[in-house]
Amino acid sequence: MRILFDQGTPAPLRRLLPGHTVATAYERGWANISNGNLLRAAEAEFDVFVTTDQNLGYQQNLTGRRLAILVLPTTRWPEIREHAAEVAVAVEAMKPGEYREMTW
Repeated sequence: MRILFDQGTPAPLRRLLPGHTVATAYERGWANISNGNLLRAAEAEFDVFVTTDQNLGYQQNLTGRRLAILVLPTTRWPEIREHAAEVAVAVEAMKPGEYREMTW
């Protein structure tokens, strides 16, 4: 899968998602793009968008999107690292257009 990490998603998580192509919004030069434009750009090139923006589902109309969106509950790398296996399982299970908020 082709995965895009939003600004708040810790980049080291990419090492724990073997077999996937992972890029960050920063690496793509998309760090300062608004969420709506970022989602449109991501949808053209990626399968899954991983973010820590808890408000994304309320701020954006996600109806009809092909991009799967996975929302992590924190930006804290030590906490995400503890749940990396859960994140990997969630990424593998994502379907096009699905929106999922993780909790732990």
